[in-house]
Amino acid sequence: MKALELIRVLKTKLSEEIYTYDFNRETNKLRLTHKEIGKGIDISIPPILAKYETKKDQAIEEVVYTIHHTFQAMEKEMAGEIDPASSVYPVIRSTSFPLKSNEGNKFITKDHTAETRIYYALDLGSTYRLLDEKMLAAWNIRETEIRERALFQVRNLETNYKKDVVADNTYYFFNNNDGYDASRMLNESLLRDMKKIIVGDMTVSVPHQDVMIIGDIRNETGYDVLAQMTMHFFTVGTVPITSLSFIYENGHLEPIFIMAKNRVTKENEDK
Repeated sequence: MKALELIRVLKTKLSEEIYTYDFNRETNKLRLTHKEIGKGIDISIPPILAKYETKKDQAIEEVVYTIHHTFQAMEKEMAGEIDPASSVYPVIRSTSFPLKSNEGNKFITKDHTAETRIYYALDLGSTYRLLDEKMLAAWNIRETEIRERALFQVRNLETNYKKDVVADNTYYFFNNNDGYDASRMLNESLLRDMKKIIVGDMTVSVPHQDVMIIGDIRNETGYDVLAQMTMHFFTVGTVPITSLSFIYENGHLEPIFIMAKNRVTKENEDK
């Protein structure tokens, strides 16, 4: 399937009577604007086409679902049905992620690690919207208050996990599909509790937004498996963050490079 074919299919499912379509061939992005709401979203075409190769029509249905619920959430926000006091969460993004919205408004962010940055999102049910300075000004809320509320919310998220053991190394997978799995790395009490059951080196990985992997690494094989695992998740994730993992020691996260047949090289030692 080609880009124009995909757009034609989308038009059969998302009527041109409701949406306007503006495709930029240079950036391979589709700007979809809801005529009644007057707002739009940008959709990157290549990732959808890549998913179509393996998932076929399901890939398109997922996109349509996301678009529909995003605009539905915008309507709720405009109607004042969203309470920012109880609907703000932190989200983890790569440091290469844009610092401004498409409209040019600066996002609310906080430095985190050399590989990650914290953004803040207004939860809208089936999706969320990143907070920017214009939104906070409209609410008359300070950034410090938003950060405090977000950290409180992330501590209330469920901490269920599944685990897998490979060559005496244990991997704990947090995959609740609520949009905030990677955000759980900001839950200090969770990390401290996990540290208590870790026998070897404790690693934390957030290859994309919908998974956090905590590793109990006891040998070289454990690091090799972790490297392969994080790269796979990073490649297939909808919102990739980083293929690097972090060592968790004394309450701090430090990015590491994992070398084949070698244990670990801390990132800042190579600089």
